[in-house]
Amino acid sequence: MTVVLESGAVPLPAASAPGPAAVAGRAPSPVKLVDQFALGLDAPICLTWELTYACNLACVHCLSSSGRRDPDELSTAECEAVIDELERMQVFYVNIGGGEPTSRPDFWHLVDYATAHHVGVKFSTNGVRITPAVARRLAGSDYVDVQISLDGATAAVNDRVRGTGSYDTALTAMDNLAAAGFTGFKISVVVTRENVDQLDEFKAIADRFSAQLRLTRLRPSGRGADAWDELHLLAPQQKQLYDWLVAKGDQVLTGDSFFHLAAFGEALPGLNLCGAGRVVCLIDPVGDVYACPFAIHESFKAGSVREPAGFQGVWRDSALFAELRAPQNGGACKSCHFFDSCRGGCMAAKFFTGLPLDGPDPECVRGFGEQALAAVDGPAPKPSLDHSHKNPVRGQPGGPVPISIGPRPVQPPASAPPDRSCDENPLAGFTPLPVGHAH
Repeated sequence: MTVVLESGAVPLPAASAPGPAAVAGRAPSPVKLVDQFALGLDAPICLTWELTYACNLACVHCLSSSGRRDPDELSTAECEAVIDELERMQVFYVNIGGGEPTSRPDFWHLVDYATAHHVGVKFSTNGVRITPAVARRLAGSDYVDVQISLDGATAAVNDRVRGTGSYDTALTAMDNLAAAGFTGFKISVVVTRENVDQLDEFKAIADRFSAQLRLTRLRPSGRGADAWDELHLLAPQQKQLYDWLVAKGDQVLTGDSFFHLAAFGEALPGLNLCGAGRVVCLIDPVGDVYACPFAIHESFKAGSVREPAGFQGVWRDSALFAELRAPQNGGACKSCHFFDSCRGGCMAAKFFTGLPLDGPDPECVRGFGEQALAAVDGPAPKPSLDHSHKNPVRGQPGGPVPISIGPRPVQPPASAPPDRSCDENPLAGFTPLPVGHAH
């Protein structure tokens, strides 16, 4: 049996196979993969793991409010135990972030440990430790991918959000990777009101380094909750982004960032589903497991890898995850003609702007989010944790971030490495097991 994916068909994983309800003598109808994913899998396809909150920067939109290391973060041995679990569960890719993950003294050991245990790694970095020697090491591995964060195609735009000198640091890291022969690394851009006019320039930078551009959505999470009102895209800019992706985004990764834009007309490539607790989740530096990488809040904490049953117990038995995997009624959005495309939008964006989870996305392109925001009574929930630097960081405000941006200036088999585009298509490089075998 096959299931329909955006660009073709793939065998249906046994864990998601429908029961024998097909009418006798009639060929079964194709099953949309997104509908199967909505009910969850018995293991995440790929997950986000923030190894540390420590960071040399204090980006104003940081979704985890990173800066200072948490003294209770997982030890090396605990991290190894988590990797062992992921291998047993056949989680074939992990997206490592932070904070700045390379600041952990055992970072490279953990990368080597993961790849030796058949768990591919992609890590996000501001580039501060991508030296020529590190770049050569990375270029020699088929199991590790790198994502460099950049939020402006010029230093003037980037450094207002990420800090003075961060643009030069990122470009130097890209130079080092390119010189080492590492092609196809990712350049990750959070699209904001500040940089949406630079999409062509971002693509040119990616092409210059034989890299791949990845665009992600600004969420009102972490310090982004304070920056969202000033940085999130306005309605005309959302249409500008959508039109650009339709016209020029064929080789641009978006993951599940912009499925709410489908209401402009056609669905964009990617998952087009909130995968929280269904196919993705987050492990934070102290081992707490959250349904969504963009919703670090007690309301979305499912458990801890430090519990006796470990990560597998959280993934399979969490009451929160069971609730998220249950059929959803669509709430106020169900009657909208575009519900099947946008699915009501981003859970984290709704929660941190005070909207109900079954309501419209705050950036709903049909205007329903704006109407709902006008009706919000009382303050929106705040992120549960804040690891921001207590003192100002060079070129940035530091600490809690009331900002003023100002005017814009003129499981892989041993024989085949995992696909490096996990966050674009959760099934990239995934070969389902034969029917009768668990995932």
